[in-house]
Amino acid sequence: MEKYFISKLYQSHVACQRCPNPMVIHDFFNELLGTLFPDFSKYQFKSEREFALHIEKLKLQLDQILHRNPDTCLAKAEEFINHFFGELPQILEMLLQDVAAMYQGDPAATSDKEVIRTYPGFLAIAAYRVAHVLYQLNIQIIPRMITEYAHSKTGIDIHPGANIGTHFCIDHGTGVVIGETTIIGNYVKIYQGVTLGALSVKKEDAKIKRHPTIGNKVVIYAGATILGGNTVVGEGSIIGGNVWITKSVDPYSKLYYQSEIGR
Repeated sequence: MEKYFISKLYQSHVACQRCPNPMVIHDFFNELLGTLFPDFSKYQFKSEREFALHIEKLKLQLDQILHRNPDTCLAKAEEFINHFFGELPQILEMLLQDVAAMYQGDPAATSDKEVIRTYPGFLAIAAYRVAHVLYQLNIQIIPRMITEYAHSKTGIDIHPGANIGTHFCIDHGTGVVIGETTIIGNYVKIYQGVTLGALSVKKEDAKIKRHPTIGNKVVIYAGATILGGNTVVGEGSIIGGNVWITKSVDPYSKLYYQSEIGR
């Protein structure tokens, strides 16, 4: 191996001394998920004090991650950590509401525990709920690394910048894409292959709302594509499978694609 190549690689390592390691961030998320839901925990705690020490360990892990992130304002690291852990009760409450929605929305689900332990939609939404709080603190890269970890595990791609309401249900889920500026209301249910995307992929549009708004109690069936920042799907609407939508939909509408074959 030529000397200049070794030198070039070494310099890239020197320049990345404050790069957050993906495996460390994945481990933090898994530890946090196991803290919120004992179904995922690697530990059996013998006392409440031991559990409290475990929480302090998680805070230290996040502190170390933030200190390795070049885009983090280190003077605010403690403030970020306190805010994030202060949000955990709300994150847990929202996830329990999501679990309830998935259980109620899927006849095949036999219990809340089955949803938590086996449903890819739960894992993807959990990663989003955690990452979204960090995203709102203007912490760069780390929220994306958390949601992309869940993406790699589930095939569900939720940008941490999306705004998603309560009782969110993703059924099956493979191939779901939810873009950065998407707004989703409460009690929304979507199936596999749904894309909530942008009409334009121009770089100059990065700071504007590019993705659709989905109202409360909307159901979107498999393969539907809904695009555009000005596109609003009204409350209570049902969007059928494989439809392509770039214009707003009135509340309580039913849109579906019907093949000419077999008529």
